[in-house]
Amino acid sequence: MDFKSIVAVVAEDFAAVDTFIRKSLESRVPLINEVGHYIVQGGGKRLRPLVCLLSARACGYSGHRHIEVASIIELLHTATLLHDDVVDESGLRRGRATANARWDNPTAVLVGDYLISKAFALMVALRDPVVMDIMSAGTCVIAEGEVLQLINQRDPDTTEDRYMQVIYGKTAKLFETAAETGASLGSRDYQDACATFARHLGAAFQIIDDVLDYTSSAEVMGKNVGDDLAEGKPTLPLIQAIKTSAPAEAELIRNAIRTGGLEHLDEIIAIVQGCGALDYTRQRARQETEEALAALAVLPDSPYKAALADLTHLALQRDN
Repeated sequence: MDFKSIVAVVAEDFAAVDTFIRKSLESRVPLINEVGHYIVQGGGKRLRPLVCLLSARACGYSGHRHIEVASIIELLHTATLLHDDVVDESGLRRGRATANARWDNPTAVLVGDYLISKAFALMVALRDPVVMDIMSAGTCVIAEGEVLQLINQRDPDTTEDRYMQVIYGKTAKLFETAAETGASLGSRDYQDACATFARHLGAAFQIIDDVLDYTSSAEVMGKNVGDDLAEGKPTLPLIQAIKTSAPAEAELIRNAIRTGGLEHLDEIIAIVQGCGALDYTRQRARQETEEALAALAVLPDSPYKAALADLTHLALQRDN
């Protein structure tokens, strides 16, 4: 099944999320409107709200509040992207100039702050203490993940365990929050299972994302090849390559992480591709996928559960 077929399972809900997000971005401040619409037009698959919608329906929810919950999830995600691009000094996302590149860093940071504030205002308006507890706790973990990544930056001694802690916070936690809040609207008997499912799905998604930095192209990914290395991020392909490559090659990678330089990018890509690091990293992603599917198995059979399983397989096979 392809991505469009998965979305088709909740097509009306998915379209309603898009409408709700656009309405939520309306502000009396023209610059917020301008940046907000630019971000929305930038697209993206909106995987996290999709996980929320499918989880709610898979757990028997038949109302409409999951539209708002999924929209809040996407607003939070978009805010983190705005802030990430400033921290990482990124100039390209989804094939277009980032907001900080098109405007400036202060604009990107402040519009990101507005999106977080808007998300929390919408969250409070739901008057659902369970959703509020899950989301508020989730945002704290996400912020911690970003700080952990900053601590690990330019540190070639970063371990696989530390790497996994980072991707749990910066990526997997929002997937988990999306599924758990969606499930909480339906049958809470499956809330923990949905949270576990999405946590492993999010980890697999990020691990594959880190593989693509050494196997894809800017045209396909929508961002520059070697961005992680340029930012001094010790991702799993690099961590494993340092372990398994020859000493001189390992030292080349270690120095590149320390300096964030791309002078030897082609050579490092060749090392990562040739030493088995990518195979190891893909296997770790497969392990996360298997754990996600095992957690999902307890849910009652439905088109929504099947779509979540298809999404998990698709995330493992993606090329952008």
